[in-house]
Amino acid sequence: MTDLPDLRPAAEQLATLLEHVADEQLTAPTPCTEYTLGDLIDHVSGLSLAFTAAAAKDFSLTGGGPSGDAARLPGDWRTRIPAQLAALAEAWREPAAWDGMTQAGGIQLPGPVAGAVAMNELVVHGWDIAKATGQQFRCDAASQAATLEFVSMAAAEERSSDSPFGPPVEVTPDATPLDKLVSLTGRNPAWQP
Repeated sequence: MTDLPDLRPAAEQLATLLEHVADEQLTAPTPCTEYTLGDLIDHVSGLSLAFTAAAAKDFSLTGGGPSGDAARLPGDWRTRIPAQLAALAEAWREPAAWDGMTQAGGIQLPGPVAGAVAMNELVVHGWDIAKATGQQFRCDAASQAATLEFVSMAAAEERSSDSPFGPPVEVTPDATPLDKLVSLTGRNPAWQP
């Protein structure tokens, strides 16, 4: 693989958003309907560790499914999770991360798919957190294009009951690429808290 996707811009954007979350916002709703903001931040923490391990082909982290419980957030989450996100992005800079098979959350998958899922998690949950907190979401063109390609392929496949995405939300033909991306994950681009 010559042009490896760079997860750093999406990881850095998500880290910046986390730094500006106030304690009183942790119980706020998010576009990711099963999670409050605090639950979603805990989910981001768990996925950052799982996909860092997946890049390294470290199968010692076993687990079933995503985390998501605000009660598990440590007191230093505003510094700990951004550091975890930086480690995640750095781990996927290694060409070996994209080769062969790996696993995340107890699911085996090819390296390129795991990397695409990690990018998707960073971008989509970055958008979720920005929306929930009233912050501006900035997504670089390469991360947005890679994530749109991934969710478009996932949307083209039949959605099963265990799909991480809800039914696509209809958008107008002139919708922005970002609005198309989030709509394909089952989120309403116009969502407000």
